[in-house]
Amino acid sequence: MAKPNYSFEKRQRELAKKKKKEEKEKEKAGRKLAAEHGVEAAAPADNASNQVSIDPAAMAPSGR
Repeated sequence: MAKPNYSFEKRQRELAKKKKKEEKEKEKAGRKLAAEHGVEAAAPADNASNQVSIDPAAMAPSGR
């Protein structure tokens, strides 16, 4: 059996945390900028693309 590469897993977790933190800071800066200009901040465009519409017909049991 292969030995787990814990260093790789740790690095991936660190990169994920760093990316999430940068996204939060970017979002916060955008809200702050919008507040300074008196405009309500719009939702980020990438959030809209992540939303999936659910088709009720697809959720129904197939009867198999």
